[in-house]
Amino acid sequence: MKLNEIKPTRGARHRVKRLGRGDATGHGGTSTRGHKGQKARSGGYHKRGHEGGQMPIQRRLPKVGFNNIFRKEFAVVNLDTLSKLEIGVEVTPELLLEKGVIKKLKDGLKILGRGELKNPIKIKAHKVSKQARAKIEAAGGTVVEVS
Repeated sequence: MKLNEIKPTRGARHRVKRLGRGDATGHGGTSTRGHKGQKARSGGYHKRGHEGGQMPIQRRLPKVGFNNIFRKEFAVVNLDTLSKLEIGVEVTPELLLEKGVIKKLKDGLKILGRGELKNPIKIKAHKVSKQARAKIEAAGGTVVEVS
């Protein structure tokens, strides 16, 4: 077998439908598009969402909501998650990323107060809720806010 002898298996390929080349192709003068009208023209049919002249749904429904482009989104961790970490380790955003506690740092780390803390821990975070701060300090730990 030589490279110039390689062919696809029988029936694996179809002939290309040659359109717009006259009667000799077997597809007639209209190239299987019928006679005149919007569907026969180049540029095809109507756009997605067109409802035949009726006011489309995206224009009938009112605009809703607002996206604040200055919003800061924090990676959130609760105290019950932090209580499972090793004792005596300084908790930082980088450590939590490394351990897989948070997937992404986003605009910073925020500690929330769900759960209890039994061991004193040192926490470095961008934000800490009042309840979380009170529980950490009650357990003998310290909080450092990183900017």
